[in-house]
Amino acid sequence: MVDSGNALAVGELKVVEDDGMLIQGLDYYDYASNNIERIARLYKDFNIDPSQPIRLILIAPSFSVSLINRCKWIDVPISLFTYKCIVPDGSKDTVPVFIETTIPSAPEVFQAYNLGDRLKYITDREANRMVDELIKEIQSWDPSKIVIEPTKTDISLKVSGRVFSYIGPRRKYFIVYTYDGERKWNGYPVHQKEDLDQVKALLKSNVEKLV
Repeated sequence: MVDSGNALAVGELKVVEDDGMLIQGLDYYDYASNNIERIARLYKDFNIDPSQPIRLILIAPSFSVSLINRCKWIDVPISLFTYKCIVPDGSKDTVPVFIETTIPSAPEVFQAYNLGDRLKYITDREANRMVDELIKEIQSWDPSKIVIEPTKTDISLKVSGRVFSYIGPRRKYFIVYTYDGERKWNGYPVHQKEDLDQVKALLKSNVEKLV
């Protein structure tokens, strides 16, 4: 099939509930994906756009919970439609009525981040050395209460379970985010030792206030 946006759509139709239709549909999807340009040329009157992602559409009277849950882990554009065939009063024509079934979103996969990977983002040797020494020094202030945790892009610093700073690695330097003397959250770029001395005093003060 071809949808209204000129994308090729692979449809799999069953007249009964059948969990096997998902695998069967994926087999057809695989074939169509490997031959999309040839299909577009053969059926040029349908104006198929081979640059668009191919859709997979499963159509059946009903779907099992297992099939619906499996679909959330499949990384292809997939739609599920149930149908009922009705005959309106006074008519001999059978009319199919389609209802789209919502596929639940997959839960976010837990991802552990590595402190070494965050630090390696800094390619300047001196900046890398400074941030490494800074983290070790902060940890020594109160090893039992200070926790250093890498996040997706930064490094989180907590004391007694409360964040008092973030370190943002950059290629040639790093930024220390923390509270200033007026308890406003600010970022302090660290390019050299003089920059670091000012930030250390703030960090030490903030840790003492939260311990």
